[in-house]
This record gives sequence, structure tokens and C-alpha cells, in this order.
Amino acid sequence: MTKHASLIAGTFALLATTALPALADTEITFLACGDKMQPAHADFIKKWEEANAGYKIVSEVVGWGQCQDKVTTLAASGTPVALAYVGSRTLKEFADNELIVPIPFTDEEKKSYYPFIMDTVTTSGKQWGVPVAFSTKSLYWNKALFKEAGLDPEKPPQTWAEELEYAKIIKKKTGTAGFGVVAKTFDNTMHQFLHWVYTNNGSVIDASGNITFDSKENLEALTALKDIVPYAEEGPTSYEQNEVRAIFLDGKLGMIHASVGAVNRLKETKIDWGVAPLPLGPSAKGPGTLLITDSLAVFSGTGVEEKAIEFAKFLTNAENQPIYEAQEGLTPLRPGKAVDDMVAANPYWKPFIDGISFGGPEPLFTDYKGLQNTMIEMVQSVVTGKAEPADALKKAAADLEQYK
Repeated sequence: MTKHASLIAGTFALLATTALPALADTEITFLACGDKMQPAHADFIKKWEEANAGYKIVSEVVGWGQCQDKVTTLAASGTPVALAYVGSRTLKEFADNELIVPIPFTDEEKKSYYPFIMDTVTTSGKQWGVPVAFSTKSLYWNKALFKEAGLDPEKPPQTWAEELEYAKIIKKKTGTAGFGVVAKTFDNTMHQFLHWVYTNNGSVIDASGNITFDSKENLEALTALKDIVPYAEEGPTSYEQNEVRAIFLDGKLGMIHASVGAVNRLKETKIDWGVAPLPLGPSAKGPGTLLITDSLAVFSGTGVEEKAIEFAKFLTNAENQPIYEAQEGLTPLRPGKAVDDMVAANPYWKPFIDGISFGGPEPLFTDYKGLQNTMIEMVQSVVTGKAEPADALKKAAADLEQYK
């Protein structure tokens, strides 16, 4: 046997008797927003790893206040996480800066969602996130205050005109504010105004990127908001939506617009309350609401983009998503038997589902904060009487051009 042959034989013998170190799993980093990883998602992660040998989900949970900033900072610095929970409003900015990859959806997948859901993650004809959480709004009313004001406690307003009239009557007859106006320097001031826009067939920007904000429908919306201010709580610019909700929970507001999250808090009070679809404006074509989604965005440059997309779709598939939604109390993303059963068991869900039919998405702009600040400034200028609705709307529409 030659020297080289002896060396090779010895090497194979050594390999045969020595345990080789196991190859490390490929990591898919996942940044989730919140106080903790939700039980449903923790369970789904384990199931996905079991079905995908060689891959490990490395998750980190970051509080809501810091989550978006951390995702953005990591991506901009060239050290992105593979997958992150983001507000869908950020997707256009991420996409335009080539920080995330488009998500392929089949026509069948798109059709499985409620109408307009996919619009919340679509820009330039592509989808840039996988919807993971969904919120809609409805009208809550205090039945005791309605009765005290001489109104039928079982008949909430169905139109803006009725909403204004009821707020006026409640204020006059009971001395209590009839409606909660949200106008603080906070993101949900824009959201609350968009409830009026989307219950009157209005829009902010079209699919081609044209600003459509200065319209008859939106002028009607801003005028209606101005008209109801005298019958709202004192100093609306001091209140964001959760603070307005707190006043309602104290029994000191006749009506508010809020998400289904208010239900659990109302159950802990002695208030006799009801929930109904948002009242409609004069140009409405049907029940509407603002459609807000959060999404799972897949960041570029990690080398695991395809597996991250697979994982994101697994988390949110038609089997897993309803489990997560039930735990979190979220408006369902897809219709189906689970939703029918939920509405049958808890009828208060119905208006939150019905409003989707003619709802509108949170607008996607390259500079979301610019959009938000423009809308807040417009609302505050009208609520405080510093500007007339037509002038404020025209100025806001012009200002939005720089952020689209």
C-alpha cells in the first residue's frame, strides 16, 4: 500500500469512528410587535419548524412603541430581519427603497380575503405584505342617554344627518356630550376622519397614484365633522381615540366610533350600550369603514426570502389565522364558516363585518408621517374654527402631492 493510500484509508477509518458535528439550522429571524409572542403564533412556529427540517425561526418581540422604528433601522443599516410584523401603511416606503420583496399571491389566494383587504398591501400592482391583523370600526351608542334625551334607545342613527341631530338632542336634553370627536396630534385623528371619508364614497389616492382628496365627497365629510363639534366633548384636540373611548366608558358620551376592542371593556361596565354600522353620508353607496391591516413583510438581502414567505403564509393561512384572530379579538380577514359561527354566537360582530363591503384602505404613501401630519393639521384647523372645510381640504390635497 502506498503512503497516500495508507493516509486515505486512515482518514476514512477516522471518519467512521468520529461523530461529525451536526450542521446548524438555517435561521429565519422574525421580529414581532407586542408585549409577548401570542400563544397561537408560538404554536404555529413549532409546527412549521417540524415540517421544515433544517430551518429555525428565531423570534424577537418588541413593544409597539419601538417595533416599527427598530424594523426600519435594521433594514436601512443593511442588517434586516428576514420577516417583520409591520403596519401596512409602511409598505410603500419600504418597497420604494427596495428594502422588502414582493409577495406572490395567486388569484385564488387574493379572492379568499374580504373585499379591499389586498388593497391595503398593494402598490405599483404588487403585493408587499401578507395581511396578519385587521381592524374595522362601528358606531357605539349609550342607550341610557338616548332614553334620557327622549330618543328611541333601540334605534341608533343610520345617516350623518341623524347622527348630528341625535348628538344635538343629547347635548340639549341631558347636558352630556352627544358625540366623541378625535382630534389630538396622534395617528388615529387621521383614522377617525377616514371613517367619514369611507362612509361617503370618498378616497385619498387612486390606483394610479393620483391624489383624489379634494372632492365633493370629502368636503361633505369634513363639513359633517365640523358641524358635530359643538355637540362633542370640550376641547377635542386634547383627545385621541382611546381617551374618547374612556369618556364613553364613564357614561359621559352619547356616541363614538370605535373598534371591536371596546366590547370587552364595555362588558366590565354597567353601561347599557349598543353597536351598529357607521352612519352613512349623502354620497354613500353602502356600509363603509376604514380598513386597517398589519402585515408580515419579507426583507431583502437575507438569503432566506422564499422560506420567509412560506412561513408568513403558513402563519396566516385559512386554518391558522382564525385561531389567532379569536385569541386577539380581531376582525376576520376572510369570510367562512368560522366567521358565520362567530357572528351567530356574538351578534355584535355583524356591523364590523358588514362595513367591509364599501370600506377603504389606509392610504399607502411613500412618506406616511407626512400624510398623517397633513391630515391631522387639516382636521385640527377645522375643529378649532381656524379654517373652513373647503379651504382646509384644498390645502391638504395640495400638500399630499409631495408625499405620494
